[in-house]
Amino acid sequence: MSNRSATRQHCPEPAVEIDLQRLAGELDASYADRVGVNLAETFNLPGRAEVESLIDRLLEVVFPGFSSSPRHRESLTAETTVLLLELKKELQSQISRAMRFGCRGECCGECEWTERGAAAVKALFAALTEIRALMKYDVQAAYDGDPAAVSLDEVILSYPCIKAITIQRFAHVLYRAGTPLIPRLMTEYAHAVTGIDIHPGAQLGRGVFIDHGTGVVIGETAVIGDFVRIYQGVTLGALSFPTDAHGVMIKGRKRHPSVGDRVTIYAGATILGDITIGADCVIGGNVWLTEDLPAGTRIIALPPEQQKRKRSGKPKA
Repeated sequence: MSNRSATRQHCPEPAVEIDLQRLAGELDASYADRVGVNLAETFNLPGRAEVESLIDRLLEVVFPGFSSSPRHRESLTAETTVLLLELKKELQSQISRAMRFGCRGECCGECEWTERGAAAVKALFAALTEIRALMKYDVQAAYDGDPAAVSLDEVILSYPCIKAITIQRFAHVLYRAGTPLIPRLMTEYAHAVTGIDIHPGAQLGRGVFIDHGTGVVIGETAVIGDFVRIYQGVTLGALSFPTDAHGVMIKGRKRHPSVGDRVTIYAGATILGDITIGADCVIGGNVWLTEDLPAGTRIIALPPEQQKRKRSGKPKA
């Protein structure tokens, strides 16, 4: 070891002087407007960690034994009942908190936030059996559509699209029930762990298969039919955002594509705007589409021009 290296190894780190009291004061002044601050004295946000825990347990309801220890058939009903009781209590707490935060404590004139929270929980519980039935179609679609799939169990256990779609189905019910914040927390959690970004407002049919999935984006007002197959890097997005007379973006309008039954969309395709893709269409990789597509149409992007050159001379050593 050189003397220079030895000196560098034993050289103490320079002390960094920071006036922590001054910094804390500056930060406190920035908190005065309450933007980005969740204060206990106000109507509190739902907890992100708590919502993520609820998601994992909802997944356990739909696919028992896949995210926890194996379940015994004779005790499955009793264990599910206990799990649902826990979920009901905690969902009620988090959803009511979101409802109260969304109302800022003001009654809407027709109902209280507690009643609205209870109605949202009831809607989600009423949908669980249907969500499980839909997910059976999604699992089968993934197995049928992927030659590498070995079994339905492998699909449920390991395919990111199953987790992303199941979570989106939970979130969609709460979104339709008018729940603030939590539906987006749910789908962004799915986005973070799977790379698949599906807005809770999107409407998904049965038997949807998102192969690989990384980079897929499906917007709020998108509608996807039955047995649709989507590959990685696909965007179902908005073409433009209409604004009012003051230049403020108008929210709530249909601005994303509607995709018919049995459509296949290959990797990297971008489909934008409030357009309709008819049933049985095939959209090739890297296609850019902003117009309606009649049923049964096949569209592909022109391949890029490639040039081949023969190398001359000897390769460098």
